[in-house]
Amino acid sequence: MNAHGELLAVECEDVAWFRDQPEAARGSAAALGRRIGLGETRTAELVLAVAELAANLTKHAVNGSVLLRVLRNQEVAGVEVIVVDGGPGIADVTAALRDGTSTAGTLGIGLGAVHRLADSFDIHSQPGIGTVQVASFWPRSSRPSRAGEVAVSGITRAISGEEVCGDAWMARVDTGERASSAHREEATPRRVTGPVAPDWSAMTATRPQGERVSGASPDADSSSRPGTRGRSVPLVRAAVAGPGQATLVMSCDGLGHGPMAALAAQAAVQAFRTGAARTPEQAMEQVHRALRGTRGAAVAIARIESDDRVLFCGVGNITAALVTTTSRANLVSHPGIVGHQMRHLRTYESSLPARGVLVMHSDGLSERWAPTDLASVLHHPPALIAAHLLRHAGTRRDDASAVVAKAAG
Repeated sequence: MNAHGELLAVECEDVAWFRDQPEAARGSAAALGRRIGLGETRTAELVLAVAELAANLTKHAVNGSVLLRVLRNQEVAGVEVIVVDGGPGIADVTAALRDGTSTAGTLGIGLGAVHRLADSFDIHSQPGIGTVQVASFWPRSSRPSRAGEVAVSGITRAISGEEVCGDAWMARVDTGERASSAHREEATPRRVTGPVAPDWSAMTATRPQGERVSGASPDADSSSRPGTRGRSVPLVRAAVAGPGQATLVMSCDGLGHGPMAALAAQAAVQAFRTGAARTPEQAMEQVHRALRGTRGAAVAIARIESDDRVLFCGVGNITAALVTTTSRANLVSHPGIVGHQMRHLRTYESSLPARGVLVMHSDGLSERWAPTDLASVLHHPPALIAAHLLRHAGTRRDDASAVVAKAAG
């Protein structure tokens, strides 16, 4: 939330990754700035910053990559630059941000100048491990408010050799008003199966009102997962959205990879973005309908409310966890393929700890990460946390994506 109690979320479009291609990154940054209307001066500043960051990778880093992407809110579009490398890291980040600090023949403007040029800039570096940097650039005349931090962000990366990614993520704010005219609850529970004939106009159904199960579902125990401190997550029958604003977050992994997987993922994003669903189960059913006729996907959807209550529903191989500096509690997804075979949906309820995060990622990242792997970055914005996790746990044998949502306050 920002200082006025409003939830902050932007849409992201990952445009292109660059490895060992500083000139290509500069050229793409120039074209991207012009395409979204940054303006001539602001685009030139973006290109200068990208050139410095890419040159630093070439001169100093190991396995460095630059991601360019578009950020959009309801009013304006900007460009975000994410830089990730595998070492050697920066021993003194404060010194590196001082003006005039540049070595080994880089452009000489230094990270301090990049920091000043960007509307927001974050960096995390660990000697011997690597560095993650995130910088955003908005039009000078219409910058979004900086009253608060964006609450949700994610990152995607295609499998090596592919230009499109079959993974996707999306977040939207539920004001509590969207469903009033577009959504009606059914009086009986619904069992979703597939495949059946496509029905893109069908409205989402919900489960009947019932009582919450006070105990934990036996399969909700996360203690068997690596790197966790297991605790049970209660199963909720007929989960109902709480009052006030909330954030809905989706992670999607289209089956396989390549263009057909990307089509499935984008269909899920479109259904989620435009849907009126307020609970994860309702949203999952909308996405299920939208994915009929595609190859299908694994999907996880969470609802984070203003009191940090979390509702979660997952189908397929999406890892989801509530993480603090010392703990990781996994959330349960159930077998199935959204768009094809999806049986009884189940919603689990938990609470997002203060200074904790919700992490969801595809199987393009290993599950074998522990809270200690994220402890040093949890105070950073979600985009940096997601990029750090991708660097730490990602593989290049599959499409990969991670999305991070922070606790309010």
